Amino acid sequence: MDKKKTAFYNFLFLAVAAGILIFLFMAPPETTVKVPRDKAHIEFYHMPKKEAERHCSECHGKEVGNPLPKEHPPKYRCLFCHKFSKGS
Repeated sequence: MDKKKTAFYNFLFLAVAAGILIFLFMAPPETTVKVPRDKAHIEFYHMPKKEAERHCSECHGKEVGNPLPKEHPPKYRCLFCHKFSKGS
């Protein structure tokens, strides 16, 4: 390859990489509610996520307790969006 082609491909690579970085930095901030670190939820912090998710529907998603809004996405992957909070 000649130097002009190499320089063009280097420039193209940098332009694409810069475009991807700009796209990622423009992402909106995370707004999903975190899992509280309280008496009701602390036991789930020590479980694998898939196992902890099996217990969410015991309190959430029913008419009593903390019902989910009608437009809430599928209820079987709670911890995909709702992260555990850090700290004590």
